[in-house]
Amino acid sequence: MNIIQQLDAEQAAKIEAKRKLPDFSAGDTLRVNVTVKEGNRTRVQAYEGVCIARSGAGINESFTVRKISYGEGVERVFPVYSPMVESVEIVRRGKVRRAKLYYLRDRRGKSARIVENTGTRARKLNDAERAAVAEEKARLEAEKVAAAQALAAEKAAAEAAEAKAAAEAAAAAEAAPAEGSAE
Repeated sequence: MNIIQQLDAEQAAKIEAKRKLPDFSAGDTLRVNVTVKEGNRTRVQAYEGVCIARSGAGINESFTVRKISYGEGVERVFPVYSPMVESVEIVRRGKVRRAKLYYLRDRRGKSARIVENTGTRARKLNDAERAAVAEEKARLEAEKVAAAQALAAEKAAAEAAEAKAAAEAAAAAEAAPAEGSAE
């Protein structure tokens, strides 16, 4: 393996550690969550459409998603390892016999539809995908609960310290007038 392939593999592994994309191919309907930067604010915007192609390999791999927006066909190419792609959800799996679905550009209406794949492999992939998403949601929820408990404990400790300081101040204030009257 030469140095360029090694660097590509390292970068791909680093991005894969942050987020894992599901196994999808041409014909699948995807919801791609893209980070959009507007001025100094960032937000996540969903782009839903049919994956018409996957091309490239390694760090240069990309996929094309086509959707119809206000009667006009819109295609967008997303690099697989882009930091702008936050996540990809598979809405449904399509049953196609081609790797590139460029013929959909010329089709309109019913002829542009793709039949849903209901085979056992698609079912297994969908079940595995749902299980992974549920597991991720449960992990995030557990992290939120742990953070909330830590914050509550920290707040309770701060309130206890504040109450102790107030009690000490009250005791010192009580003791101060008693000392002043004795003199």
